[in-house]
Amino acid sequence: MRIGVLTSGGDCAGLNAVILAVVRRAVLGYGWDVVGIRQGTHGLMQDPPQA
Repeated sequence: MRIGVLTSGGDCAGLNAVILAVVRRAVLGYGWDVVGIRQGTHGLMQDPPQA
């Protein structure tokens, strides 16, 4: 399975830690692939998504 991670705004406290935890759990816990989505929701809506 492949999942995407995106944020749609500026930095906030704890954001890097949350992203790291999501990636670790997905990769180490489930064996999933994780991709970052560029340009927030705009990048997600592109065809193909901006990953």
